[in-house]
Amino acid sequence: MGLSNPRAPSMFWASLFLVLLVHACNGFYLPGSYMHTYSKGDKIYAKVNSLTSIETELPFSYYSLPYCPPEGGIKKSAENLGELLMGDQIDNSPYRFRMNVNETVYLCTTKALNENEVKLLKQRTRDLYQVNMILDNLPAMRYATQNGVKIQWTGYPVGYTPPDSNDDYIINHLKFTVLIHEYEGSGVEIIGTGEEGMAVISESDKKKASGFEIVGFVVNPCSVKHDPEAMTKHKMYDNISPVSCPQELEKSQIIREHEKVSFTYEVEFVKSDIRWPSRWDAYLKMEGARVHWFSILNSLMVIFFLAGIVFVIFLRTVRRDLTRYEELDKEAQAQMNEELSGWKLVVGDVFREPDHSKLLCVMVGDGVQITGMAVVTIIFAAFGFLSPASRGMLLTGMIILYLFLGIIAGYVGVRLWRTLKGTSEGWRSVSWSVSCFFPGIVFVILTVLNFILWSNNSTGALPISLYFVLLSLWFCISVPLTLLGGFLGTRAEAIQYPVRTNQIPREIPARKYPSWLLVLGAGTLPFGTLFIELFFILSSIWLGRFYYVFGFLLIVLLLLVIVCAEVSVVLTYMHLCVEDWRWWWKAFFASGSVALYVFLYSINYLVFDLQSLSGPVSAILYLGYSLIMAVAIMLSTGTIGFLMSFYFVHYLFSSVKID
Repeated sequence: MGLSNPRAPSMFWASLFLVLLVHACNGFYLPGSYMHTYSKGDKIYAKVNSLTSIETELPFSYYSLPYCPPEGGIKKSAENLGELLMGDQIDNSPYRFRMNVNETVYLCTTKALNENEVKLLKQRTRDLYQVNMILDNLPAMRYATQNGVKIQWTGYPVGYTPPDSNDDYIINHLKFTVLIHEYEGSGVEIIGTGEEGMAVISESDKKKASGFEIVGFVVNPCSVKHDPEAMTKHKMYDNISPVSCPQELEKSQIIREHEKVSFTYEVEFVKSDIRWPSRWDAYLKMEGARVHWFSILNSLMVIFFLAGIVFVIFLRTVRRDLTRYEELDKEAQAQMNEELSGWKLVVGDVFREPDHSKLLCVMVGDGVQITGMAVVTIIFAAFGFLSPASRGMLLTGMIILYLFLGIIAGYVGVRLWRTLKGTSEGWRSVSWSVSCFFPGIVFVILTVLNFILWSNNSTGALPISLYFVLLSLWFCISVPLTLLGGFLGTRAEAIQYPVRTNQIPREIPARKYPSWLLVLGAGTLPFGTLFIELFFILSSIWLGRFYYVFGFLLIVLLLLVIVCAEVSVVLTYMHLCVEDWRWWWKAFFASGSVALYVFLYSINYLVFDLQSLSGPVSAILYLGYSLIMAVAIMLSTGTIGFLMSFYFVHYLFSSVKID
């Protein structure tokens, strides 16, 4: 028998940590998939995603139109949960490139277009549908000039309709420019877990991984009328003479019945100084950085204003009153109690159980879950762990986090229930309600929207199999974890109130104006910190733009938390000062009412910024998703305000001596 060295494990872990640290110092690349290097002549196939339009927001399959199919048949790429929920459908395509070989290639000629195909092509063209192509995990980028300003888009149109014309023309010739960086094996080896994994760069043999990296993918589409008789003599991937894009409509390929459409493309490889880690910079260019900073400064002004009010409440009013109260003897306190006014009068009612207490516990539990999911997701995204190169990972990460944070939601909901009721009886019902309240709302809305998408044969519709997957995740992970959290909540010590509650509730004096008016007005302050960033988020979702300023979003989120807490505390104190002891729900909706303004702003965005959105179906989809977002924001911000107000009230009345 050998003797084990007790220091061996610690030395092993220290050595492993040191090795990883050295590797990390040599280069740690977060955004995107691991690097592919290609030798000259290597075949690379592009992929195609769903057809999308900012006019309809209904994605459709690429092969729903009469495009050339690949030689080996259509094969779907493996997709993660986030991609499926976003309506992505990534298929293989016939577009084949040979590394660093410039060529003009013939693909195929369709059969004579029938009436249905012509109708569908015209409809997709008029609805401004875009073809989304991917090469080596990079989306195809197109540059265009509007009013003298150069703008960039991802994808290219299905076709176009000239001004003052009823004819439509199909895009059937593509000019690709592939930017490549010549890589001479400067001692970098990529270690990854798959195409969408992150990459660790380490020192290695200089001969390894030499070749070319793809660092850019640009497409210039045009419509060309080919001679179908001459084209049908070619086979797929035959080289043909260079094609020039015509300016005259007579030389463009019109969409009409009995027309045969020939598809061709040309590719040019251009060497670039762009390095692999920087290849996504062109897609993630942050426009309007000053606007983001203005948003943050605006939020800071609101915070300092509210912080000043809270400072006055605590240091001048509350502290002064408590000091005077504590300096008096018992007889003087009794006499003073008769002359008291404001928040000190409701000392026997301030912790009286609110109406619909179970619903409050459920909403606070769900709010904690949503807030935790948002904070962790944005922190990971801000540090680059959720790159846009990994399509769908942001949404997938959010869902996984939400599922596992159910344990915290159950714990908070049940512990609040125990505090309000003084007993654990009924905790299972509360836990079940916490696990089903927000997911149930989302499930109902998504089901209604899914029927709409199904009726339109859109790839955005969730397949039945995915429904079963989501239900399984819900009832096999989220619900059990929430029940476990609820059980732990019954074992935790209930929060003890610092004062006793009278048996007979105190009458609340009549108000000149309804208190809900003040509660609704309070939501404007958190909204003021949020609305500028909200514009960029809505633009990224509905106008197909990349959103990658998560650093700004993290700052705005932290400022929003502070503003919600301050607004709720100030409003709670104002209600207590007018002897209104029913502060529970008002504290929740003081900050939670920001969701109303978010939803109204979404409607404003639909009317004024999404003017191209056509048809009632698209508007219903937009409003449905906006409603889900508004409910999530209400639960999250309301919970932040409520918990801060609860702490404030508990601290305030724990300082009062009561016999």
